[in-house]
Amino acid sequence: MSTTTTVPNQSLLRQYLVLTKPRVTQLAVFCAVIGMFLASPGLPDLGQVVAGTLGIWLLAAAAFAVNCLIEQEVDARMLRTARRATARGTISNIQVILFSGMLGGAGMLVLYHLVNPLTMWLTFATFVGYAIIYTAVLKPLTPQNIVIGGLSGAMPPALGWATIANAVPAEAWILVLIIFIWTPPHFWALALYRNNDYIKAGLPMLPVTHGKQFTRLHILLYSLVLFAATLLPFIVRMSGMFYLASALVLSGMFVNYAWRLYKEYSDELSRKLFRFSILYLALLFAALLVDHWVQLI
Repeated sequence: MSTTTTVPNQSLLRQYLVLTKPRVTQLAVFCAVIGMFLASPGLPDLGQVVAGTLGIWLLAAAAFAVNCLIEQEVDARMLRTARRATARGTISNIQVILFSGMLGGAGMLVLYHLVNPLTMWLTFATFVGYAIIYTAVLKPLTPQNIVIGGLSGAMPPALGWATIANAVPAEAWILVLIIFIWTPPHFWALALYRNNDYIKAGLPMLPVTHGKQFTRLHILLYSLVLFAATLLPFIVRMSGMFYLASALVLSGMFVNYAWRLYKEYSDELSRKLFRFSILYLALLFAALLVDHWVQLI
């Protein structure tokens, strides 16, 4: 009796969880937390860190749920996303709206009352930028969707910085710039080996509209610009030698992947670049934090 009642509940809970895109949310929140620690000359107030992390996570999860709602017909045509509850119709539109509304509302309350209004409004603007402007407007209209809309996905370090400092100085925007430049080659690598999916979905991703060779060239060019951008924290004396060494190694590996992909394409290599790009960003921001603590010692 208990078995038959809990399994469906677990299944439904899992369906709701998938709508929040947990892996993407984790990376975004991780970058926000790094911003929190970098914003403080010492150890930040842990209560602020916990509250900020929770509020940012709730609003990010709400944005991803709205993304799934808006793209349910597109998701149903793509192999990678066809199993989402919104694509299969196992969770209704009203349920998704209520789910997203509760998450987003709770996130805004947490940020406003336990963090500060600046962080709440910046996070809400990020929600609107991703869930509405990028998903509903840019993504179906232009192959530059991920470039223009990438700003909303690049905001987590600024949100984290605002959580602790109640301000967003130039150092925070440098971190935003790094993620902003990282985003196009990261997504274009995915779009290359998922090209047929995007063709079926009717989305004007760069490989669909301009071809794989053109996309590979732009991945390489963006990786070179990214290499330069990752040196900025050291140039402005925001970080030291540990970060510089880490950035040189990691960005060198990124450029190497991009160069190999440009010279001779394969779906496997494109998949490797996509997976490495996720690890790359996590390690780069972790190096920033370690370097920050090393300088304090």
